[in-house]
Amino acid sequence: MTRRSIGIIVNGVTGRMGYRQHLVRSLLAIRASGGVALADGTTIWPEPVLVGRNETKLRELAERHGLTEWTTDLTSALARDDVEIYFDAQVTQQREKAIRQAIEAGKHIYTEKPLAEDTAGALDLARAADAAGIRTGVVQDKLFLPGLRKLKRLIDGGFFGRILSVRGEFGYWVFEGDWQPAQRPSWNYRLEDGGGIVVDMFPHWHYVLEELFGRVNAVSCLTATHVPERVDEDGRSYPATADDAAYAIFELDGGVVAQLNSSWAVRVYRDELVEFQVDGTEGSAVAGLRNCRVQHRAVTPKPVWNPDLPVTEDFRAQWAEVPDNEEFDNGFKVQWEAFLRHVVAGEPFRWDFLAGARGVQLAELGLRAAREGVRVEVPELNS
Repeated sequence: MTRRSIGIIVNGVTGRMGYRQHLVRSLLAIRASGGVALADGTTIWPEPVLVGRNETKLRELAERHGLTEWTTDLTSALARDDVEIYFDAQVTQQREKAIRQAIEAGKHIYTEKPLAEDTAGALDLARAADAAGIRTGVVQDKLFLPGLRKLKRLIDGGFFGRILSVRGEFGYWVFEGDWQPAQRPSWNYRLEDGGGIVVDMFPHWHYVLEELFGRVNAVSCLTATHVPERVDEDGRSYPATADDAAYAIFELDGGVVAQLNSSWAVRVYRDELVEFQVDGTEGSAVAGLRNCRVQHRAVTPKPVWNPDLPVTEDFRAQWAEVPDNEEFDNGFKVQWEAFLRHVVAGEPFRWDFLAGARGVQLAELGLRAAREGVRVEVPELNS
């Protein structure tokens, strides 16, 4: 067995996503499992190079996990011959410049979403990377969640018949930061720093809708800033200038209508933090992060509306659980493995920069729909 080491810059590793999901639960987990095996017997072995702005935090992270390669100098890291991949988990405003630098250095690039702050910037990155002949990828982790993989299995098996609609609920209460610390960084709530739930979540909704149900042809959206003042990490009050909730309707191919609510100002009364209900002529399903429940037309009860009598049916008990039927790994790790195979062995990987640009486009058009109070059609986006 041949080990193929591959240097990977992890920029933004001191942040929540960069550290937890991408370093610990993906790259280090891949190493702990023995690497990524290829068909020819080669094993891909990731060698992380930690990059960030805080020297103390970087040193502490490296020592905690037995790593030796870290730096605050991105330029020197990109100049290393043993580094082949650049990964970006920085705040959105810093991403485009760093990715452009990585393109110029000839590195393959994998990045968190959104790819850029606007569609023009995202498309420019896609074209530059294509011209440079490098391989690219954008994180689309929700496609690899157990609940959505079960849902995809149902779709591929024809369970729903003709799909009619999708209803999605995502969100939770993010504390204001005064009497309890906020669960998200304060920049998320400042428009001037690239914050807002639309730019955060619509790229997710784009790939979920298009991969599972069909192309998004139009969007209508209402945004809100429900909590107008928050407290930052240093205990200072600041005005929340970005949207913290979005209520959207997406029109898909085949007449499918998707209604998705996204909110950081909602208290959870559902089984999981995100749930999608899919209704079709032959059956319905409710899928979350891990679980998926179904009800076929043959066993659909016949409720009768009568507000004068108490409800006697246990509607939840009338749904059946979809079995796992396989072992589900961490979604971030699974996509990392696919990207590493793409870089080293040329295996297919369709979630490239152009796919990421389409997610940015949907967020941009969603914000326009909300700002102008209109339904906005989504044009084709090609490189």
